[in-house]
Amino acid sequence: MLTGLLTVFAACSNSNDEPNPTPTIDPVGNVSVLVTTVYRTKDLTKDAVNFSNKDNLAPTNITIDPATRYQEIDGFGAAITGSTCYNLLKMNAADRKEFLTKTFSPNAYGFSYVRVSIGCSDFSLSEYTCCDTPGIENFALTDEETDLVIPILKEILAINPGLKIMGTPWTAPKWMKVNNLTDLQPYDSWTGGQLNPDYYAAYATYFVKWIQAFKAQGIDIYSITPQNEPLNRGNSASMYMSWEEERDFIRTALGPQFVANGIKTKIYVFDHNYNYDNIASQQSYPTNIYADADAAQYIAGAAFHDYGGDRSELLNVHNANPDKELVFSESSIGTWNSGRDLTKRLVEDMRNITIGTVNNWCRGAIVWNLMLDNDRSPYREGGCSTCYGAVDINNRDYKTITLNSHYYIMAHMGAVVKPGAVRIGTSGYTDSNMAYAAFENTDGTIAFVLANNNEKSKLITVTIGEKHFAYEAPGKSVASFKWAK
Repeated sequence: MLTGLLTVFAACSNSNDEPNPTPTIDPVGNVSVLVTTVYRTKDLTKDAVNFSNKDNLAPTNITIDPATRYQEIDGFGAAITGSTCYNLLKMNAADRKEFLTKTFSPNAYGFSYVRVSIGCSDFSLSEYTCCDTPGIENFALTDEETDLVIPILKEILAINPGLKIMGTPWTAPKWMKVNNLTDLQPYDSWTGGQLNPDYYAAYATYFVKWIQAFKAQGIDIYSITPQNEPLNRGNSASMYMSWEEERDFIRTALGPQFVANGIKTKIYVFDHNYNYDNIASQQSYPTNIYADADAAQYIAGAAFHDYGGDRSELLNVHNANPDKELVFSESSIGTWNSGRDLTKRLVEDMRNITIGTVNNWCRGAIVWNLMLDNDRSPYREGGCSTCYGAVDINNRDYKTITLNSHYYIMAHMGAVVKPGAVRIGTSGYTDSNMAYAAFENTDGTIAFVLANNNEKSKLITVTIGEKHFAYEAPGKSVASFKWAK
C-alpha cells in the first residue's frame, strides 16, 4: 500500500496556509489514499477506505479493467539543474537527506525520473559546455558537474537506485556552431546558431564521452534528447535544430556512434512544444524524422513540452507511429501563471501534466527545476527570472521549504504509480471537471489517480472485478489510491 510514506515537512506551507498534519498512525483500510486540496486542508494527507459489501448502484461508478493495457510507465519527477543542486547543497546535510528521502524513496513520494543538462542550461551557474576548447579531445566534465550535479545525483541514487536520468544539451560547444547552414560562418554566441554539419561526428562523440563520464561516476544515463527546444533560438543557451538537421545528425553520427560504443541510452527526438512553435515547416517534427528508416532505427520516441499548443498532439503522434514512445519532459510554473497559488495550479497541473499526458501515451512526466529559492534563484542573466521551483527553499535559513503544485502532482503520481507499471483501462462515470487514470504495478497492486476540479466534493465509486469502494473526493483536490488486486 503506502507503507512507509513519510509526512511532508513541517514548514512546507505558505505562511497563510493551515495544513492538516498527517496522522502519526496510518489509517487502516483495504485501499490506501493520499489526498491534497487546493486550500491545503488536506496536505498529502493519508487516508484509507475499505471495499464495500453492499451492491454497487452508484451513478458515479468508475470501472477499472486490468485486461485493457496501454503503455508501460518509466516514472515521474523533476529536473536536477545546477540551480537546484546549488540550493540543495546549501542545506544542512541531515535536512537535505530528509528532503531527498521523502521525495525519491520508493516508499515515500517515489520521484523516479529526472532530467539534467548536458553542459549548461538556463538554470546553470554559468555558460559552458564540456568542451569549450576546440577539439573533441578536450572534452572534460566541469566543476558544475563534479561539484554540484554529480554529488546530488549520487545522494539520490543511494535513496532510489532505480532512478532514471534524461540528459539534454541546451547548446553545442560554440566552436561547432555556425550562423546558418547557407553561409556556414562561425557563430560565437551561446544563444542561437546551428550545428555545423562538419562537426556531426565530433558532436556525437561529445554525447558518447558525456555518457561515459557519468558512467565512470557510477551514474547510468537512461535517455537523451539531441537538443532542448530545437525551435527556440532565443533561450540564454540555445541552438536551432530543424527536424531535417536532427534526422541527419542521428542517422549519420549519433545513432551509429551509440551502437559502436555499446551505449543503450534511449534517444528521444524533438523535446519541444505541442504546436512546434507555429513554424509551418516544422509541424509533425517527430513523425517526419520517423519516416526515415535509417534514422528511426536509433530512436525510442519523442519528448514534448507544454509551452504552446495542446496535449492532443501526443495522441496524433502516437497514432501516426504507435511503435514509438512518448515522454513529457518539461513544464514550468512562475509569476506568469500564478505558480505558487494552489487554487490556480494544483488541479489544472494534475490534469494537464500528469494524468493528461499518461492518458495520451506518455511513459513519464518531468517538470522543470526541483528546487529554487524564495527569490526564484539562482538564475543567469537572460534566463528565467520569473520561474518557481517545484519547491522553494528560504534562502535565509536553507531549511524552510514551500511545496508548489509541481511537487504535489509528482508526489501524487510517484507515491502509487511505480516504474514498470502499465496503464490500464477505465470506463464509466465522466465529468468535465474530473480526470483520472489507472495502473497496474509490477507487484500486482492497482493504482488510481484522480483530479477533482468541482467546487464541491464528489462521491465516486471505483469498481474492479467483484470489488468496489466508495470515496468522497473533496472539492478542488487530487487524490491517489493504491490497493492489492
